[in-house]
Amino acid sequence: MTAFVFNEINFDNHEQVVFASEEKSGLKAIIAVHNTHLGPAMGGCRMWNYASEAEAVRDVLRLSRGMTYKNAVAGLPIGGGKSVIIGNPKTDKTPALFEALGEALERLGGRYVTAEDVGTSPADMANVASKTKYVAGLGDRGDPSPFTALGCFVGAQAAIRHQLKRDSFDGLTVALQGLGHVGYDYARRLHAAGAKLVVADIDQAALQRAQDELGAEVVGIDAIYDVQADIYAPCALGATLNPDTLSRLKAKIVAGAANNQLATADIGEACRQKGILYAPDFVINAGGIIKVCYEYLNTPEDGMEAHVRRIGDTLAEVFTRADAEGLPTSVVADRIAEAKFKN
Repeated sequence: MTAFVFNEINFDNHEQVVFASEEKSGLKAIIAVHNTHLGPAMGGCRMWNYASEAEAVRDVLRLSRGMTYKNAVAGLPIGGGKSVIIGNPKTDKTPALFEALGEALERLGGRYVTAEDVGTSPADMANVASKTKYVAGLGDRGDPSPFTALGCFVGAQAAIRHQLKRDSFDGLTVALQGLGHVGYDYARRLHAAGAKLVVADIDQAALQRAQDELGAEVVGIDAIYDVQADIYAPCALGATLNPDTLSRLKAKIVAGAANNQLATADIGEACRQKGILYAPDFVINAGGIIKVCYEYLNTPEDGMEAHVRRIGDTLAEVFTRADAEGLPTSVVADRIAEAKFKN
């Protein structure tokens, strides 16, 4: 058998990678604990119809590493981890599936705390919680997406101040890719601030809603990269910044909610060379995990929104340092995170 975890390019010295299965429910899950130096690893559970086990491993390793950096930069007392369930979230979900996941988390004894992510919901997390206490994002207080969207909005504000030397979104065009819970809330905030929206999604109902409620222009999934826009906002799945798309982008700013937006690490430098200001994904999209962490640790929530809004200040620091040091913003953000969780 070929060893494909230690040799995976995204392994990055993960502390623990667990394969969990349960025959009766059909659970096939992978739990990745990247780093616990600052506290228990925390990150959501993604359910996706992966084409292969190797693809699922690659995704969970990338995502869990990203959570370590995200949580550290956000100033949270938690480490980074992630879990994925291999399956179709529209057809394969059962309460028993998530109960089995809860039993797997319980066996880890608190090293990893989960929450909802792509393909999962607060209702799914309630089923996990029936078997373990190591879960957050529960009940009507559980949805973190509005806080992720708020962080993206204040992050975009920091980006236009730095790159465009302006405070207002009036007259700016945003090419927004992905109208899920976070993407739509982000689009709503941008619209309210005066931005013109050009949107793309595979969900026709979401596109129609954006047209009707936000006056958005709709383009095809691939055409979003060719839009004459001031800001490109990737809010779907990752790796949409790559050599092909970068050569087509007209925007001067990338500020979106998706995880792992850079297909490869060198794309950060390519953005800098092209004069595109990239708001590092794990900095700008940290609002959701801030909310979940406050909830899980029973921290008084009166300071939570202010904590999310400080994402704008953090990005302003990243942008200023990147200019001063002649480095990509992605590298500067990595260094800020590593100074916290590696010491």
